[in-house]
Amino acid sequence: QVELVESGGGSVQAGGSLRLSCATSGNTFSFTYMAWWRQAPGKEREVVAVIGVAAGTTNYDDSVTGRFTISQDKAKNTVYLQMNSLQPEDTGMYYCAAKDKYAGAWYVERNYAYWGQGTQVTVAT
Repeated sequence: QVELVESGGGSVQAGGSLRLSCATSGNTFSFTYMAWWRQAPGKEREVVAVIGVAAGTTNYDDSVTGRFTISQDKAKNTVYLQMNSLQPEDTGMYYCAAKDKYAGAWYVERNYAYWGQGTQVTVAT
């Protein structure tokens, strides 16, 4: 049974930093991509960053490019999201997700088979 558990969320002032962690367990050998998604109040969930598990290639939403960094520690089965220069518009619930197929775009929510419960990030002005 696959499990994804996020941690590291919290409240910070604008300009601050947070590092989110996503610990995975179970049959993680099937994972092809890992991603961080976020959902702001009243808005749809959107992808923030993605990493290819095999090659470590990354992609980011334009809104976070240069501020956020996704990385992985395969030995620990953990994916991270380092978030710097946080802004109030970064506020939301952040979810870790995993694709188990190479087919399907990384920016399409329905292509992700596994999801964590989320961790809240709140950025105050």
